[in-house]
Amino acid sequence: MALTAKEIVDLYRRRAERYDLTANLYYLIGFREQAYRKRAIDSLGLQPGDTVVEIGCGTGLNFKLLQRAVGPTGRVIGVDMTDAMLAEAKERVRRKGWANVELVRTDAAAYVFPDQVNGVLSTFALTLVPEFDDVIRRGVVVLAPGGRFVILDFKMPDRAPMWLVRFAVLTMQPFGVTLDLANRHPWESLGIYAEGFAMQELYWGFSYLAIGSM
Repeated sequence: MALTAKEIVDLYRRRAERYDLTANLYYLIGFREQAYRKRAIDSLGLQPGDTVVEIGCGTGLNFKLLQRAVGPTGRVIGVDMTDAMLAEAKERVRRKGWANVELVRTDAAAYVFPDQVNGVLSTFALTLVPEFDDVIRRGVVVLAPGGRFVILDFKMPDRAPMWLVRFAVLTMQPFGVTLDLANRHPWESLGIYAEGFAMQELYWGFSYLAIGSM
């Protein structure tokens, strides 16, 4: 059964301090997480001075790449509902001396997007949000002309045997992934609301990169 918002917060509170390390463990099964994150951020097409919102920013693993894209004159807004994860993100921002990062603690479903943002990003987070369709709709609406909404997340392959699906879910369970989430298809919502849409499957169909543009 899919976790409730409170259960997700409790889970990520426990995982916050070790999140960066445990996320990298997926390399042991050939999942090139950092390479996929870089591909997602490159897909945003950001320019120096742009504003980007990251939904489910966690500990700020993407901030370094986002900073390179928007530069010191740009703006990075990280949204997450778990206080412990944002505490790790805040410490990362402090260490790096980034003055243009704003952290917002709220459920993605309640977040009010600023107008005319150049990019919205979500990596391995949006599928956990039951209201993902509304989040995507509202995020697309505020995109400036030429702006992009990019999702990098997990999915179930169309033709994978059930034993393999269950094994994949087991490996992702520490991050709140359950078999119920297979019925959530954020990429379909992005395809509906964005004017332009492209999608690429990754890791034999267990992950995907979806890009919606205005």
